[in-house]
Amino acid sequence: MNTQFTRSALILLALMLNADPIQAADGTSTSAIRHSYLVMGGKTAIIGEDGKAEWEYNGGSRDGFVLPSGNVLIAWSDHVEEVTKEKQVVFSYKRSKENGEIGTTQRLYNGNTLVTELGARPRLLEVNPKGDIVLDVPLQPETDNVHMQTRMARQLKNGNYLVPHLLAFAVKEYSPEGKVVRVFKTDLEEVGGRKAENWPFTAIRLDNGNTVLSLTHGNKVVEINPLGEIVWKVTNEDVHGLFQDPCGSQRLANGNTVVGSHAASKGISMVELTREKKIVWTSDHPLAAGVHHFQILTTNGKQEPGMPMK
Repeated sequence: MNTQFTRSALILLALMLNADPIQAADGTSTSAIRHSYLVMGGKTAIIGEDGKAEWEYNGGSRDGFVLPSGNVLIAWSDHVEEVTKEKQVVFSYKRSKENGEIGTTQRLYNGNTLVTELGARPRLLEVNPKGDIVLDVPLQPETDNVHMQTRMARQLKNGNYLVPHLLAFAVKEYSPEGKVVRVFKTDLEEVGGRKAENWPFTAIRLDNGNTVLSLTHGNKVVEINPLGEIVWKVTNEDVHGLFQDPCGSQRLANGNTVVGSHAASKGISMVELTREKKIVWTSDHPLAAGVHHFQILTTNGKQEPGMPMK
């Protein structure tokens, strides 16, 4: 008996009994909600609202965005590229030799590109359109484990940078001068302390000042207020065990939260939840298996805001 298939079938049955819509194996949704989205992970692709792949590129990607121009900005472990839909490279940055990995890419309002490097000299970089480094911010990950130093760093509207540090159990806000101005801890006792391995992976600052965090091995997503207090959380108990190393997450314009599971090599890998933790959309599209990060582009034909910064 295929236990993985049986488990997935039971989860789908449970969702159906709760009248929660699901997405079929070909990626088409049985719900009233339809999304197009960019996925990064084992595969790099844009999937349309009809479940068909609209665009595919080199896999093994970690972070990225579809830009307002329609080009796609993508980070792999050793380089960053901006490519057109015709797959012409119009911008690139290669990781410095002294470091071992790249974790982040984000196109900034000033036209520069944000990149984080992990390694002997962990740092956050702003790279101009010519590929020159114009800002170098040293990071404080509190570990020499290269792969576990940082993940999805993002620039904030105030010009600072929000950086998750996994093994530090902390999300740190850095000034452009490299000063840590605020720290949010993720080893809080109310979510199981350090033994729960609530490693912060994605940190999204909301317009109301709160921050949404994906906590990988802890299999949770939480929202914290500016004081670092948890005001909303979703655990595996709320989603029938569907969280499998949740990495990427996104808060949509309607207030729902979409979460991707990197360790979901088959079956449901993306889940959309309401504030009341009701599952209203899922994806088990084969191109989204093992999704590392993603970007929801449209919902029922309407573009989601925040591409790439909001």
